[in-house]
Amino acid sequence: MRALTESQIRKSFVNASLRERNSVTLPPGFAELDWAEIDFLGWRDPKLAMVGYMVIPVDDAPSGIMLRLGGRQPRTRPQCSFCQDVQLPNDVAFYSARLAGPAGRKGNTVGTLVCANFECSANVRVRPSSIFGGDHPEAIRDQRIETLQTHLDGFARRVLGTPS
Repeated sequence: MRALTESQIRKSFVNASLRERNSVTLPPGFAELDWAEIDFLGWRDPKLAMVGYMVIPVDDAPSGIMLRLGGRQPRTRPQCSFCQDVQLPNDVAFYSARLAGPAGRKGNTVGTLVCANFECSANVRVRPSSIFGGDHPEAIRDQRIETLQTHLDGFARRVLGTPS
């Protein structure tokens, strides 16, 4: 992902009001982010426990999405819809996002299961064990990164209301 400024991030939100955009709290350590190692920027708002944010590149432009944490969490351990990691070291939570434009103003939303603290980029970069990676662990890792990017793009396009 290419590096973004605070202003670019705030302007990128497609499903948030101007007031909501201006009140976004950037993630801790924002200035030290290694942009080359992430496929999207995702974080939970440290001031609003039920709010999360994702900035996903779509057609080489950032698309910011404001998310709300679902009230009830699944009783069984779900799989993240983005990284699909089966050996998750972290929790998965249900998030919903208001759709962009008129559909969102009518209250329409889309939901997904995501790593609770948006660790997907790190998860897909973990070297697979020999059981999963065989003789080509780097190829498996590259495929997982590509799959994550495809899933992120699809989710962002659903929020935007644009075809894949």
